[in-house]
Amino acid sequence: MNNNEFVKLVFPFRDKVFRLAKRLLVSTEEAEDATQEVLVKLWNKKQSLSEYTSVEAFAMTITKNFCLDQLKSKRAGNLQLVHSNYTDREAGLQQKIEDKDSWNWVEKIMAQLPQQQQLIIQMRDVEQYEFDEIAKIMDMNETAVRVALSRGRKTIREELTKKHSYGIRQN
Repeated sequence: MNNNEFVKLVFPFRDKVFRLAKRLLVSTEEAEDATQEVLVKLWNKKQSLSEYTSVEAFAMTITKNFCLDQLKSKRAGNLQLVHSNYTDREAGLQQKIEDKDSWNWVEKIMAQLPQQQQLIIQMRDVEQYEFDEIAKIMDMNETAVRVALSRGRKTIREELTKKHSYGIRQN
């Protein structure tokens, strides 16, 4: 694969890689660094990219894994602390704490989902991909994408319900 072919292949989804990194890492600078790292990894694998059914899905997977590794590192932990110190004057403190707690639980639950469901939820609910686009990226049919999305959302909803109703007796 020559340089022009590589650029034509990667250029259309580089912004999506950045948005996924930005969502996970919060910091624009960290997201830019992550995007650059992903593009370098793709560049280094450019001769074997044709083996992948969807280079975009492969790039999104690399991005997700790289960002999760960054979040585990101490440097990213410091960035998270800075971000959590920011206060929005609109929401009350109690509401912010509850929202953050719920979001943390959603992230934990999502991390336990099968990778396919994680990617589909990310692409549909965060990146706002259409079902036909997700089907192409994941090399699945649209019905299978809808089923995986539904199952992932159901698992998240059930686990959140369990967490929020902990200690409450149900008759």
